[in-house]
Amino acid sequence: MSAQGGLHAPLSMQHIQMSARFLQKVYGNGVALANLPGQRRVPYASQEELSALRDSRLRRVVRYAAESVPYYRKLFAALKIDPREIRCVEDLNRLPLLDKSMIHKDPDSFVSTSWLGRKSIPFLTSGSTGLRLRIHHDPHSLLQNIAFGEREREVVTALCGRRLGYKEIYLGCSQWTITKVWDFYKTWTFLPVRPQRIFISMLEPVERIADAINQFNPDVIFGLGSYLELLFRTLALNAIRIHPPRVLSYGGDSMTPEGKRFIEGQFNVAILSHYNAVECFKIGFMCEQGDHFHLHQDLCHIRIVDPSGSNAPIGRKGEVIISNLINRGTVLLNYRLGDIASLSPEKCSCGRNLSLLSELEGRVEDILFLPGGIIIHPEVIWSVFEDRNEVIRYQLIQHEPLRFELKVFTGDTQIYQRLIGGIVDDLRQLLGSSALIEAHYAEDLAEVTTSKFRPVQSNCKQCQLQ
Repeated sequence: MSAQGGLHAPLSMQHIQMSARFLQKVYGNGVALANLPGQRRVPYASQEELSALRDSRLRRVVRYAAESVPYYRKLFAALKIDPREIRCVEDLNRLPLLDKSMIHKDPDSFVSTSWLGRKSIPFLTSGSTGLRLRIHHDPHSLLQNIAFGEREREVVTALCGRRLGYKEIYLGCSQWTITKVWDFYKTWTFLPVRPQRIFISMLEPVERIADAINQFNPDVIFGLGSYLELLFRTLALNAIRIHPPRVLSYGGDSMTPEGKRFIEGQFNVAILSHYNAVECFKIGFMCEQGDHFHLHQDLCHIRIVDPSGSNAPIGRKGEVIISNLINRGTVLLNYRLGDIASLSPEKCSCGRNLSLLSELEGRVEDILFLPGGIIIHPEVIWSVFEDRNEVIRYQLIQHEPLRFELKVFTGDTQIYQRLIGGIVDDLRQLLGSSALIEAHYAEDLAEVTTSKFRPVQSNCKQCQLQ
């Protein structure tokens, strides 16, 4: 009897684990499918309907934060505000603005202690404004994100001419946020990937990327704006022929207006942009008109504030402040995202009634051009620092094609001495073994203005693409 029990025990445990994974996927599909109906109609709802949905979600997230998020429990008590008094987005003016430095100093105080918070998944921001932050997203909101994506997919599929069977290429880093989200979906759902999709590293030479595009013949190419602009300029400059996609979709940073016009004219491709961040996966998207961002105002409330922190008038530029109304991992209300934009008073001719945001400013990154036509985007450099949590800030400056200055701030010189050798070795693998990297400890990085800081900066004029 005991021998039989010993033989069956591992099989029984295996069955339990398989059943748990199956039930997890059933739950995942249930959440995604429950939120799917009507998503393509939401952008066409009236402003009254959108505002009611937005404020309802705001009330729920405020109550949730007051009950289960340490920072907000203390905040509401200190301000003597009953969370039930926050009933509409205008009431958010009663709460202070959140700086990135506050999240960086104590990230756990913004993570819910609820079941959703404990099950949440950490993501790292790219540190494009100076600080790398750990932001948690709960499983429920990640699954809802599948359904919310239908609003943006409607634009892409219309331009592709079909809803099913189209092909996508993602150009990025192997540790990109989207790849971590895909891995989550594989674990939590049975949902098939609707488009055919492949991922290509930005580290690949331009010729190999062109070969992959020609072999796969994608309908859509996704990537960072500044990288896609330089990639297509390089293709044109070197007369490298590709099968152009129907759509280029960029995010993370911007293309220049000149770059957009160049690509549209040379390659006859529609260009879209989506506005998202690790802090909030769904902020806005461009429609077929391609002029402004349609804001997911029921998922993420946006305020534009002037230097004093007061709401700026419609049409006036200011700092973007977001409140994520969906995420139950890291809860962020009145969070300073670090971007500059303005709300538009216009209505889009596409018929969507979502509020409009102007094109973002100051999000075109510096690209490193290396000998041999190699293009290195700042996101690639970030991969060196992603798992080195002791690094608070860094800056890589290109002075000549292969001469770089590296500034690193760790808060402790002993930590710096322990890490710097490995950091330089990893950077040389990206920049080339002949790259000269002069590294030093930079305490002054502790005081930088995050809204203007660039972790990667090129001062090498002869490196720029003509």
